[in-house]
Amino acid sequence: MMMLLALAAAAAVGVAVGWLLATAVQPGRQTSASALPPSEGRPRLDSALEELRHRYARGEIDREEYLQRKIDLETDWD
Repeated sequence: MMMLLALAAAAAVGVAVGWLLATAVQPGRQTSASALPPSEGRPRLDSALEELRHRYARGEIDREEYLQRKIDLETDWD
């Protein structure tokens, strides 16, 4: 009887873990950043920040320049 209960508990845990993994990697699922409502300037800002991160990663700019440009890009000048 205890063995049957242990097998049922293990099966429940396995199903729960499988469900969590399946929903985490579901194709077409929106990430938290893409789930935000779109704004007019957003795609351009996202691509600019992405390019900035790439330049920093390649060593084309130093940390100080990266941080200053990131602040400049994220500041709402309106």
